[in-house]
Amino acid sequence: MSKQSNNQGRAYEYICITTLLNEIIKVRSAEIIYNSAYQAALRAWNLMPESFQYILRESAYAAVNTIFDMEPMMLEPSADVLTLKIQTDNEGKEGDVRDIVISRIDVQWEIGLSIKHNHFAVKHSRLAKSLDFGKKWFGVPCSDQYWSDIKPVFDYISNEKLNKKNWHDLPSKEQTVYIPLLKAFMDEVLRSNALDCSVPQKMVEYLLGEFDFYKIISIDSKRITKIQTYNLHGTLNRASKIIGPKIKVPHSLLPTRIVSLEFKPGSTNTVELYMDGGWQFSFRIHNAATKVETSLKFDIQIVGMPTTIITLNCSWN
Repeated sequence: MSKQSNNQGRAYEYICITTLLNEIIKVRSAEIIYNSAYQAALRAWNLMPESFQYILRESAYAAVNTIFDMEPMMLEPSADVLTLKIQTDNEGKEGDVRDIVISRIDVQWEIGLSIKHNHFAVKHSRLAKSLDFGKKWFGVPCSDQYWSDIKPVFDYISNEKLNKKNWHDLPSKEQTVYIPLLKAFMDEVLRSNALDCSVPQKMVEYLLGEFDFYKIISIDSKRITKIQTYNLHGTLNRASKIIGPKIKVPHSLLPTRIVSLEFKPGSTNTVELYMDGGWQFSFRIHNAATKVETSLKFDIQIVGMPTTIITLNCSWN
């Protein structure tokens, strides 16, 4: 992600949390936790031109009432203080994709928001010479066969790095790097799945996080803010003491089996994973830098989702 995109994303987090607070305090007590992540978001916001701030403000405001309709606990009058927090990067690395967490300690209630500006990407995980993706992703350490399969590829990459090559200097990086790495990756996922039937569920929990959340996506060109519901453990959409949610959020089931894992037709850098329940992901491997380096990134996208994950389009005024 470029520095500009990163700053725009942080600025969007700032205006989302600020807009939520401004609307909530009209009804009940609430406060923002002013941690380092909030300060970084504020700095990013102050870097944006006024015209772009206006766009982000419209986008954030469009989503607020819909969120309230799904989560009446946010506006329930009570003596406790509702808190809003932007999560730090370290918290996000520990199986939590939520950017903003909203909670009420006294009634043990909490929801999270994943904030995206003009993109739908899930994660940007890596493959590297000594990175055990199996252990990290789904708790099954990579096999000796996997390490043997990737060794020639990373030996080649390491040698080209020593020669200070750029990625575009490699004569056929698709055939020498992308395809063998992706084949090793697919083989290892299927091997792990044969050993542990919980791999599909754990893989989705790794990609989407271990906590339920709403994904808030600003689509500036269409003047729409999309809200997607990821109620994978049934913790969202809780009724308050006095009112139930106006919009019902279904409970979505995690997958139990892998249907297929293979190259996308006609592609040398993307594989597609199909699981039961409607779960579909694409994994595009790419070099994230100009210079050759000994790790490669995945751009992971959700291709298909269960019908119980609903998407709401909130139009801007």
